Amino acid sequence: MAGTKKLTASNLYKYFILALSGKDFDFTTGSIRKAIFMLSIPMVLEMLMESIFALVDIAYVSRVSVNAVATIGLTESVITLIYAVAIGLSMAATAIVARRVGEKKLKEARESAVQAILLGITVAIVTGIFGALYSKEILGLMGGSPQLIQEGQGYTQLMLGGNITILLLFLINAIFRGAGDASVAMWILVLSNGLNIILDPIFIFGWGPIPEYGVMGAAIATNIGRGTAVLFQLIILFYGWSKIKICISDIVIRLKVMANILKVSAGGIAQFLIGTSSWIFLMRIMSEFGSEVLAGYTIAIRVMMFTLMPSWGMSNAAATLVGQNLGADQPDRAEESVWKTGKYNAIFMFTISLIYLCFAEKIILFFNTTPEVVEYGTLCLQIIAAGYVFYAYGMVLTQAFNGAGDTGTPTKINFLIFWAFQLPFAYVLAITFNYGAVGVFLAISIAEVLLTLISYLLFKKGKWKKIKV
Repeated sequence: MAGTKKLTASNLYKYFILALSGKDFDFTTGSIRKAIFMLSIPMVLEMLMESIFALVDIAYVSRVSVNAVATIGLTESVITLIYAVAIGLSMAATAIVARRVGEKKLKEARESAVQAILLGITVAIVTGIFGALYSKEILGLMGGSPQLIQEGQGYTQLMLGGNITILLLFLINAIFRGAGDASVAMWILVLSNGLNIILDPIFIFGWGPIPEYGVMGAAIATNIGRGTAVLFQLIILFYGWSKIKICISDIVIRLKVMANILKVSAGGIAQFLIGTSSWIFLMRIMSEFGSEVLAGYTIAIRVMMFTLMPSWGMSNAAATLVGQNLGADQPDRAEESVWKTGKYNAIFMFTISLIYLCFAEKIILFFNTTPEVVEYGTLCLQIIAAGYVFYAYGMVLTQAFNGAGDTGTPTKINFLIFWAFQLPFAYVLAITFNYGAVGVFLAISIAEVLLTLISYLLFKKGKWKKIKV
């Protein structure tokens, strides 16, 4: 059978190059293993580029001042709300575009892409004006000192005022992924982050005729990098090699299509907000045990987030495969794609968990040598990694629901697991039963297992196959 054809070692390199080439492929026919590989490679690399972007920014800014680093932290916590909208719209765009492409209805795919972009621009303009006008007040509300506000206000103003680059970068890349053009999304981020890496030190520390802007220079570099990438995205949409090619005549408001995008995106926005807010509350519980314990936890989480990025890339591949195969009226192939992607993701996560279990202490020591920081950072890595294999399937199943346009199901699961179970359970273990930080780590790991089990049971029911988007 074509769907079970083996992906042999001899042709891996050929497929790897093809995956990066941006060539047009039909993911609704042929080998499922090949389809997963061809989609996952650029998506994994795309996620890694996002991680590198964050690391480079903070590495340069940390050389400016403590207030500069704190400014980025406070501003990012506000931009999280914009990320929520961007990710929610992106989930809807990927699901709907993938479905239309699978149905071979490229005109309707274009219409959906345009409406999603128009929605993103509207949100960005409103939030951008508000953020630019009230950047000082926002930093003050977040607890920034007068000195921090004076130093960091320019950064916050530019980042919030220029948030249209964030929204459009997320959104248009999601459209490319839904169309199966994952390599286009990857190369766009290579451009964006490459420019950021080059421009960051120039604008932060000054070079030649360019003055030293300090932390505000990071915002200038970021907006130029992302803005240039968005410009190239638009060029590709109008003139490029994506399946989705937009014409001027397509740029009209279609309220019915827009309403459908808003309906699907609402679940995605809620998913992100539920997950983000639960981590904020967990951080608040951890702060009860002192700065060293909190530092160990923070380092461990940052390390895990970096290694989770490839896993998210594979999960995004599952979302595209589900959407396109449902559009092609092949629900069984969509389901098989999910189980195979989950298996490959579990193999990857199992390998990572072994590394954490064996070398956790050495990994934390690379960042900090304070004994208590190392002790709790090590425990955090080891305990949470114990549930990694389960979480590998959980991520894929969540994105499979989203790819089908069923954003409501993972939203309900997230609420049940993260708010109704994880937070109170973490508090009871850590505070009531005096398990301390270990109680929080256990709650996170157990919650990952439960999320996967519930997702598995609901996925097996198959209601996601009947969702219309």
